[in-house]
Amino acid sequence: MRNRLLSILIISGLIVGGLKSEVRIKDIVSIENGNRVSLIGYGLVVGLAGTGDRPASRRGAIFTVQSISNMLERFGITVPREALRTRNVAAVMVTAQIPPFSHVGARFDVVVSSLGDATSLEGGVLLMTPLRDGAGNIYAMAQGPLSVGGYNVETSAGERLKKNHSLVGRIPDGGYLQVEPPNQNIDVRKPIGLHLNEPDFVTARRIANRINAYFAGDSGANNLARPVSPGLVQLYFPDSLENPAQAISYIAQVETLTVNVDVEARVVINERTGTIVAGGNVQIDEVMISHGNLTIHTMSSPVISQPAPFSRVGRTVVTRITQTTAQEGEAKTAVIQKTATVSDLATALNTLGLKPRDIIAIFQAIKEAGALKAKLVIN
Repeated sequence: MRNRLLSILIISGLIVGGLKSEVRIKDIVSIENGNRVSLIGYGLVVGLAGTGDRPASRRGAIFTVQSISNMLERFGITVPREALRTRNVAAVMVTAQIPPFSHVGARFDVVVSSLGDATSLEGGVLLMTPLRDGAGNIYAMAQGPLSVGGYNVETSAGERLKKNHSLVGRIPDGGYLQVEPPNQNIDVRKPIGLHLNEPDFVTARRIANRINAYFAGDSGANNLARPVSPGLVQLYFPDSLENPAQAISYIAQVETLTVNVDVEARVVINERTGTIVAGGNVQIDEVMISHGNLTIHTMSSPVISQPAPFSRVGRTVVTRITQTTAQEGEAKTAVIQKTATVSDLATALNTLGLKPRDIIAIFQAIKEAGALKAKLVIN
């Protein structure tokens, strides 16, 4: 366990340290006009094997019975609501997000969640369900068989077998976009925003400088990129661009440019699992670490005292003798030089033979001593 943890320290340092190399702009930003519209809808799932919502007569979901009755009336079938006894139908809520720059005809995944008292949605099929945005506008329709990835079986004898969560399912490509969301087109007369996934002053400035340097020789390319905030870089289109097709080629060039991402020095500690992840930018000033184990062991043994044979006086007495021993392990000391890296720290802690809990305590002590030049995050 100790070697595995120290390996995590070293490997994480190499991985995060690798972020100092150049990465593509498209991997660290998102385009402003690429709106992700959140949709929601109410529908029915049919085809369940007796695992749907209970009828209203058995204190079940009343809205499920009402929905079934309304649906049947649309097909010209009138059934009294109190006569419905089906357990193969469940009321569900359908949620989805329209991918950025989607147009009419685009398909996307939808998530289906049970709303009533159904026990499982396994094997169900979602009937045609309209999907609306927060203002109530219908943008898409959803329909199709559910993929649950689990099961929930309960016998009449009370035995139950369950795997994963079977009350939430997914329909791959189950959503169909019918109305195009607003602000999906690119206007070359207006700037477009590049939103940083991890806002940072240094990274935003580097992105703007890289774009301006790349297009410096083009006509009409003067300060095309301007950092507005740590999380936003405004990208202007050159005067030579006239239509959206040229704008797409221009954005594609910008996305393939590479920059150095500035990473915050951070050490993340999870005390519940004993996991430590340290970034490659973590620096440690010169510090001495001394560690020794103290083990105290207490042993209690019973002692029985009995009267002489055939004696009519006295009684048997049981007492206990306690023996306490203390064993102190050999203290080990390690010195970490100034501006040490994560790899140096892992090597020093490995020589002390520490356990994960001890390493967590040492990290906290190093931070309190002012030698850890990084943000310490404890979960």
